[in-house]
Amino acid sequence: MSNIDSYQDIRNAVRALCAEFPDEYHRKIDEQRAYPTAFVDALTNAGWLAALIPTEYGGSGLGLAEASVIMEEINRSGGNSGACHGQMYNMGTLLRHGSEEQKALYLPKIAKGEWRLQSMGVTEPTTGTDTTKIKTTAVKKGDRYIVNGQKVWISRVQHSDWMILLARTTPLVEVKRKTEGMSIFMVDLREAEKAGMTVRPIANMVNHETNELFFENLEIPEGNLIGQEGHGFKYILDGLNAERTLIAAECIGDGYWFIDRICRYVKDRVVFGRPIGQNQGVQFPIAEAFIELEAANLMRFEACRLFDAKLPCGAQANMAKYLAAKASWEAANACLQYHGGFGFAHEYDIERKFRETRLYQVAPISTNMILSYVAEHLLDLPRSY
Repeated sequence: MSNIDSYQDIRNAVRALCAEFPDEYHRKIDEQRAYPTAFVDALTNAGWLAALIPTEYGGSGLGLAEASVIMEEINRSGGNSGACHGQMYNMGTLLRHGSEEQKALYLPKIAKGEWRLQSMGVTEPTTGTDTTKIKTTAVKKGDRYIVNGQKVWISRVQHSDWMILLARTTPLVEVKRKTEGMSIFMVDLREAEKAGMTVRPIANMVNHETNELFFENLEIPEGNLIGQEGHGFKYILDGLNAERTLIAAECIGDGYWFIDRICRYVKDRVVFGRPIGQNQGVQFPIAEAFIELEAANLMRFEACRLFDAKLPCGAQANMAKYLAAKASWEAANACLQYHGGFGFAHEYDIERKFRETRLYQVAPISTNMILSYVAEHLLDLPRSY
């Protein structure tokens, strides 16, 4: 609905691809709790998931703005970017901090889709957002690191070839700053499953493949260390702004999907001799959600502008994610409410999208953590945690 950007060629191309996978496809995948392999393969083969990989490694060399439009259009077309968005942004850590040899090895195969880098192992059951307290350790022994510990909510492990893993290489009590002593590794998932890594799937509210991981003396070659040992936390933070901005774009896509659906429905649905969309009690929540969605859209593109200019954008990325997640949730509530009982029927796809967009109030960072960030870093209020 918004005309603030100039990416219509990308929008048209992604929409054309998504049109080959209509609502019925995504509905069936959801009902079967399956992975949309054909859809992800089509996106990969068309080069859309390699948007942020530089051309010298076989990617498109596009900016975050273009990448965000791709994610938005997938969700706006009725799909769920959660099945594949890791392939879009996880490689950023490798691109920014990997050696030339590592980038030459991994990035061309990721760009082609020969390898999937869909997973990132950071969160742990007892630490949550308090990342500096992670307990998973990687101890150097000869030319290898020995990993022990546990991770949770690690997505797409079963549909990825590689995972980026954050582990402590120096105990917390031995570092000057709690953000020091953590390192990043590339983990060959299929090999790891054979020797030290156990995967336990977590059934959840949405069809989002996520898992608990257990590491018992998993050996990782030292050549799989990304960047310098002990600098992993800083490397992870570098990628969060891109992730949050792309998630914001997905929420915006969801929001427009809900607005499109509900506007069509309330104009046609006649009760008591008049379309229900003529009632202000119906109009106002939809209009409010649309206003919030347009505001979120502006903040999304501002975050993209700053990121692509290599300028600080943490505040804008966080606020874009907050605004977009809130707007999509309000649009989802209005869409479900005014469809009445039909909104709960699988064939309308609203309940599926309703469940999917609810996730973004919680992940990849909760709305409360964003409010804390704004209070501390923008308003100069005392740190609350």
